[in-house]
Amino acid sequence: MTQQELQQLVEEVSRTYFKKPFRHIATFNRRLKTTGGRYHLHDHSLDFNPRVLELYGKKELIAVIKHELCHYHLHLEGRGYQHKDPDFKKLLKDTGSSRYAPPLTDVLYQVYECQSCGTQIKRRKKINTRKFGCGRCRGKLKWIAEQSLALQKVVD
Repeated sequence: MTQQELQQLVEEVSRTYFKKPFRHIATFNRRLKTTGGRYHLHDHSLDFNPRVLELYGKKELIAVIKHELCHYHLHLEGRGYQHKDPDFKKLLKDTGSSRYAPPLTDVLYQVYECQSCGTQIKRRKKINTRKFGCGRCRGKLKWIAEQSLALQKVVD
């Protein structure tokens, strides 16, 4: 998808779901790593991560576009545009927008196993096994491996 096609898609989504025009610039930004999109308060432009389209397809990109347009339209109207604001949460629900972007990077997990009950525990950060024990039986934990939750391409 080109920048021009993205601009047209954002304008179309704005008219369809918000019944309002989008009059600013929408671009792909490859520097975005963990977020699906970004709304700029100073110039009202929108940036989108092209990996959303590559990994999840057009349907998920439209969900991210709707999320960023919620920020855009509420800010221009002088209403609560932040994630914590009730206006923002209500508009997300009304338009069927996604609350969070899908994962865009591989996630590494540390896998531990309880010596007593055999329960496997996954944590993102390493833990001190001398200090912490199993939450189920208070048994001693043993580090097993580091696992990757690899991203897989989803095709429309």
